[in-house]
Amino acid sequence: MLDISVAYNRYKFLGHEFLTWLWYMIDTNPGELKKADSEMESLTIGNRIVLENHRHNRDETITIRGDGAGLEEGVIALTKGAKVTEMHLIFRSADLEWRFSIKGESLSLSSLKTPQTAKLESGEDVEGAVLEKIYLTERVANLVHNLYAQFINERVSSDWEKKTIYRIGSWVRGESGGID
Repeated sequence: MLDISVAYNRYKFLGHEFLTWLWYMIDTNPGELKKADSEMESLTIGNRIVLENHRHNRDETITIRGDGAGLEEGVIALTKGAKVTEMHLIFRSADLEWRFSIKGESLSLSSLKTPQTAKLESGEDVEGAVLEKIYLTERVANLVHNLYAQFINERVSSDWEKKTIYRIGSWVRGESGGID
């Protein structure tokens, strides 16, 4: 059996591939992501994305932040072999909006901002408010879980090497590699 730290280091690349794939999917085929949450209206990249490139014995980290920041530098980093290691996302469903960051190596969520809940009118409302907050937090956790399951299903399929890698490369190069 693998030691947990060995397994963690051996397979953390999957989280980076997941976030890179997620950016590609958000940009090229957002409708496909609705399989993860049938009520999803949109999933967009928020105000921060971090990419890392480990090549030629040197590490390179590119952080793009700011509302409305262009992602061109990130795309250039992808052409050089970088992978997304952290991403801020905005998830919308009905009139609700969640904002959160996800780290690729552990798929941990941070900076979670759930939709506003109703104001407490009395002490008796506390339990309902707590349950609502739990539900809103679980909704994001389930979304990430389902997106990752979607990614893994594609990652282990024979289409990964034959089609997906090619499509992502075409997307990065700005070619119209289309989705069939």
